[in-house]
Amino acid sequence: MLRFLLVRIASAIPVLFILSVVTFAIIQAPPGDYADYIRSQLMNQGGASFAQADEQAQIYRREHGLDKPMVIQYVNWIGGIVTRGDFGYSMFYNKPVADVVGERLPRTLALALVCHILASILGIGFGIWAATRQYSWIDTLLSGISFLGMTVPRFLMALIIVYILVFQLNVSEIGSFFSPQYGGAPWSWAKFVDLVKHVWPVVAIATFGGLAYNMRVMRGNLLDTLNAQYVETARAKGLSGGAVVMRHAVPNALHPLVMYQGVVLPYMLTGEIETAIIFTLPTVGPAIVGSMAVGDVYVTATFMMVLSATLIIGNIIADMLLALLDPRVRQQGGIH
Repeated sequence: MLRFLLVRIASAIPVLFILSVVTFAIIQAPPGDYADYIRSQLMNQGGASFAQADEQAQIYRREHGLDKPMVIQYVNWIGGIVTRGDFGYSMFYNKPVADVVGERLPRTLALALVCHILASILGIGFGIWAATRQYSWIDTLLSGISFLGMTVPRFLMALIIVYILVFQLNVSEIGSFFSPQYGGAPWSWAKFVDLVKHVWPVVAIATFGGLAYNMRVMRGNLLDTLNAQYVETARAKGLSGGAVVMRHAVPNALHPLVMYQGVVLPYMLTGEIETAIIFTLPTVGPAIVGSMAVGDVYVTATFMMVLSATLIIGNIIADMLLALLDPRVRQQGGIH
């Protein structure tokens, strides 16, 4: 198991390198950079002429290496990461990129993990409930919920909730984690409740999509497993219906869902990102959009690299979980 883990980690390094090259090239492909943003700001808000603003933009471009070819910029960026752990400097936030990531990524991961846990528990539970009551009204209702969760866009659900909160319920505190009185206060139960009041729409929307997928897959797999020969044998031996389902059918029906864990964290991250953009929460989503809008390339590239790394890490974790769940995989000495 340790050897497999080391091999997977080693194989992830060239994948991350290729992803970094492609990501950096795509981000740099559109015309313009942060110096152009500075020029427009000087002209629109500072009252400078085009010549004056362009001169300042050219000076900024030379000072920060934005006038160098894209290949040189990439080498400087990736070299700083490898040799010094330096992800570059954010021109828009006026601080190191590592600080920007350190402020926003933990919040994003925490929300994504909460959504993942809720989606897994509820989705698997509802899937078992629906499969063991096939063609009943419960099965029909849960199947309808699953269909809506997999087809309705998350940004549309976010817009609907924002409309209801702001225009129907007159909620004014949108776009923050806490009310003003709890911003710098130490943790307490009241502060936790206030946090839940602010983030529940993001958690609910991201959880809904993952719950729908888990429920649909679990229901289908469990129905197939319940018709297997070994399940019929277990019933013939006199085991109760609950014991047959939970001890024999469910563990085998979980295999595809375990493999799904390899992509579920990035899926939950993108779900959080989509909804956080609508709610303007200070997480990864708004930072990516904001940095792309002004040409702050190092922030965008770093966040995209982090999301790519979560996909790779998720796949490694999924393989490890599958080996722990399925004795046949351990006996073969590897995961395929």
